[in-house]
Amino acid sequence: MDTSYTSFAASPSSSRIKKVLLLSVALNFTLVAGLCAYYGTNAALEGGMVAGRTAQVGMRNALSRAGRLAVRSAVVDAPNFITTKSQEIFNEAKTLMPGGVSSPVRAFKSVGGEPVVFDKVKGAYAWDVDGNKYIDYIGTWGPAIIGHADDTVLSKIKETMEKGTSFGAPGILENVLAKMVIDAVPSVEMVRFTNSGTEACMGMIRLIRAYTKREKVIKFEGCYHGHADSFLVQAGSGVATLGLPDSPGVPKAATSGTLCASYNDIESVKKIFEDNKDEIAGVILEPVVGNSGFIPPTKEFLQGLRELCDQNGALLVFDEVMTGFRIAYGGAQEHFGVTPDVTTMGKVIGGGLPVGAYGGKKEIMEMVAPAGPMYQAGTLSGNPLAMAAGIATLERLKQPGTYEQLDKMAGKLVNGILDAGREAGHEVCGGHISGMFGFFFNKGPVNCFADAAKSDTEKFAKWHRGMLERGIYLAPSAYEAGFMSLSHTEEDIEKTIAAAKEVFATI
Repeated sequence: MDTSYTSFAASPSSSRIKKVLLLSVALNFTLVAGLCAYYGTNAALEGGMVAGRTAQVGMRNALSRAGRLAVRSAVVDAPNFITTKSQEIFNEAKTLMPGGVSSPVRAFKSVGGEPVVFDKVKGAYAWDVDGNKYIDYIGTWGPAIIGHADDTVLSKIKETMEKGTSFGAPGILENVLAKMVIDAVPSVEMVRFTNSGTEACMGMIRLIRAYTKREKVIKFEGCYHGHADSFLVQAGSGVATLGLPDSPGVPKAATSGTLCASYNDIESVKKIFEDNKDEIAGVILEPVVGNSGFIPPTKEFLQGLRELCDQNGALLVFDEVMTGFRIAYGGAQEHFGVTPDVTTMGKVIGGGLPVGAYGGKKEIMEMVAPAGPMYQAGTLSGNPLAMAAGIATLERLKQPGTYEQLDKMAGKLVNGILDAGREAGHEVCGGHISGMFGFFFNKGPVNCFADAAKSDTEKFAKWHRGMLERGIYLAPSAYEAGFMSLSHTEEDIEKTIAAAKEVFATI
């Protein structure tokens, strides 16, 4: 669907309302004329006249109410939502960048229409270039856990910026953030900073292969670990959103050592280990899937993976780029009580600036250059601005009640939306853990990507469009999780649920 949002301007709405009002007035005049004729010819029949008058008044009131409801319906169906400037900018962008974006999911391909172009963000809100305000549940895809453009974070960035924007040399802030990560994340004894989650996963897979001296790895259908060649196999997220089975340009040799299992299905993992005895370097997964929508694991599944890796001399890797410091201060491994050997991170630890990291047991991490032979490097890795923003963000997250607040607000949002959908007769399911949530247009349960793929994505697209028009900014894909921030208020949640009810009634 490529229909422009500008077709939903106020004028068609006004015309529709006028038609409904004229119809209502005409019906009421017809009632009055009928009453006059009735009384003129039946004046002697007083009892009948009273009964007739009562019936006619009831009809008049009913029609009048119907008119008012129709007007309200017209307003709900066609809100005043104009994105002329966004459309102009995006049209130009498409001549300058592939698809007009710097990351595919931003193009709104799976939900129709064209994306809105942001002008600024603050707290829980975003404003586009046309001045439309949105309650934002993407939070720059996870990092804005304390809210956009937090004053304390901005202050730390400005203070650091006065000393320079990049060193390309060791800096004290790297030590500070490294110690915070090591103190928080159970599996991490040493850490290497990178510039993105993709970079972190690239370093991680090279590391586990170097450490184990094995080449094959097990990943899971629908789990996304960045766009490195080895991982673009049944990768969910943007690949699923665009309907691409894999990516052209990835050599067969790059993925021949990547074996796919089904999420939450420990037997599928056992079978791969049995078929590839002493060849598996590691098992890599999102401990809570966020790139096929929100799919939590069972604790038994995670424990089973830990046991299988131990039994087969393989390393267990949690990709916590999304869940790290998001569902608990120590990530999913703290939440579930299952400790991997290696962990990848990103998003939250940079406080909204580009960052990534991978860490693990000291004996494993000392394989990384210059301590060991496994080479990985990055010009802007450990950038002082990202380190400063990350430190300020983690300091805020350490305060008491942080994750309880995220859990409460996300729970209210998800339950409210699911209740609204079911009341309107739609099949929906979903859930949350702390400040990470998601839902599917699917009766559920959803335990893996195959379950998620049964969702009604066309209905989701219509619902997403309707929510956007009402100032609610959600992930433009049925296969992405959503994110709560500490800046969202009870009023924001109530407005979102009210908008959801309106839109569910129209699809």
